[in-house]
Amino acid sequence: MVHLPKVNELGFFEIRLESIGGLGANLAGKMLAEAGVEGAGLNGVSFSSYGSEKKGSPVKAHIRFCDLNTPIRDTSPVERPHVVSIFHEALAKTVNVVSGIYADSTVLINSRKSPEQLKGVMHMLGGTIAVIDATGIALAEKNRVNMAMLGAMFRLCPFLDPDTMKDVIRKSLGTKYPQSVASALNTFERGYNEVTIQEFSLVEGMSMPAFIRADTPVLGYETQAMGGIITNPGNSFLKDLSISRSGMMPHFEVEKCIHCAQCDTVCPDFCFVWEEQLDKKGRPQMFLKGIDFQYCKGCLKCIEACPTDALAKVLEVEGVADTQTVKHVFDYI
Repeated sequence: MVHLPKVNELGFFEIRLESIGGLGANLAGKMLAEAGVEGAGLNGVSFSSYGSEKKGSPVKAHIRFCDLNTPIRDTSPVERPHVVSIFHEALAKTVNVVSGIYADSTVLINSRKSPEQLKGVMHMLGGTIAVIDATGIALAEKNRVNMAMLGAMFRLCPFLDPDTMKDVIRKSLGTKYPQSVASALNTFERGYNEVTIQEFSLVEGMSMPAFIRADTPVLGYETQAMGGIITNPGNSFLKDLSISRSGMMPHFEVEKCIHCAQCDTVCPDFCFVWEEQLDKKGRPQMFLKGIDFQYCKGCLKCIEACPTDALAKVLEVEGVADTQTVKHVFDYI
């Protein structure tokens, strides 16, 4: 019989997946729960929470496992996870992806950084950090990030059988997407073998932050600004959409640009920055200066629209968007 390595006061081993729409966290949660129920003989449940948007918006998937004698009557979100799997590193900019972790929780991150670097980025005091370049593996194997993340998670959860997961992959994808089964299995296998794991102990005298429920409102009768001021206006000019990029970004070469504005026509998020200049005949014309990557969510529609290949799809590397961005200048923002 399979024994869970640790459980909470209700008898549950809990996992939370932090992702954005389009990376497959919802499907990964369902497949993970199925593998635990069918392969390990556990009770399990999986459900997700997300908005009405599709790609790019934050997504959470919640998984609970327990032994067969423990009924699952709790379908509330996982607040105190034993394992957190972060499908998109940039989520940490706007979401507290490691909220509620214990001192011995494991945090799996899709990143190229080292565990030491990520410990600072995630503001973790202790725990185990596992790192996998899931995006790089998915691009190389022509598959999706979720398969690589699932492989790494099975390495971190030894009570789950990888062979059972492979059968689940074949069953889930074999009927509708038979051409994807082989690449999905390769991606899963690489995720299992290529994950890097490092433990960090709490410094003597320090303790983990006090647990605060995720649904605790920031503004209430004691903390609301005077006069009903809206502290977080909904204007898209003030938002940072960079967390919606899922690994790829447009690269702009001004030498190839004919300033036709086809890119700006299809762009949904005011990414392109223009400036009025004189053309060769001395007439005032609008010229494209570059891209403000604060607003670029990586939809890549501009690349398809560009007639001169001035825009190309490239793999996003840490810091490149910051160095290449051309900022908008708004008079009243």
